[in-house]
Amino acid sequence: MRYGLIAGNGRFPLLALESARRLGHEVTVVAIEEEASREVESLAARCHWISLGELSRLIEILKQEAITEVVMAGQVKHAKIFSSIRPDWRLAKLLMALPSKNTDGLIGGVVRILEDEGIHLRDSTILLKPLLATEGAMTWRKPDKDEDGDIRYGRRVADALSGFDVGQSVAICERACVAVEAMEGTDAMLRRAAGLVNGRRLSLIKVARRREHLLFDVPVVGLGTVPVMRETGATVLAVEPGRTLMLDKDRMVEAANQAEIAIVGFTA
Repeated sequence: MRYGLIAGNGRFPLLALESARRLGHEVTVVAIEEEASREVESLAARCHWISLGELSRLIEILKQEAITEVVMAGQVKHAKIFSSIRPDWRLAKLLMALPSKNTDGLIGGVVRILEDEGIHLRDSTILLKPLLATEGAMTWRKPDKDEDGDIRYGRRVADALSGFDVGQSVAICERACVAVEAMEGTDAMLRRAAGLVNGRRLSLIKVARRREHLLFDVPVVGLGTVPVMRETGATVLAVEPGRTLMLDKDRMVEAANQAEIAIVGFTA
């Protein structure tokens, strides 16, 4: 198969490219200058660099490469979309027409434009299915009774908020919502929460958006999540199985075991 991959930041694009190479897929990367690592160049069949906001250039590259199947991999920081974007005429026209400039509105609008050009966005996890979270405890330690109560409460809060596009994670302490993730990201949210609970332990709950597809904005956790949890006193991470990517999954679980942090895919 030939794919195009729009690369944002983090390990997600790199792992997707490594997986594609093992599977024998040819992948052309369009990397976002402000976000992607230069490492993508060594893993791609071909690599093009564009700035955030160059929607017309993106379409031009994909057509030149005869790419009709595209995957989005890696984050583009929400704050950067508002502070750094310099839209070309096509993106500026889209932004003016959007009723709200949240993730669903902005990326959903881009998806519609790509579809009109004969370019189809595919499931972001298509190359990384083995790294999706599974149901139940993935670490040797399971949540205790108090943590289980925090998870149940946090899921209700996170599920209610997920339709408003204000982040995917909440920090819970003793069945109270201490912090909600917004544009600052999960790590910054945990540090903010830690400053409010006076050393009491936190539970981190992350959910996917309430949509059928996994085309974009897929919840991602990784090896770097564990040291931030240790730093902030978070003792359990609860994620949505089948809809959350765990980058470097085996190493992440091993690090969590060493830190006595429980990682669980919550049941229905």
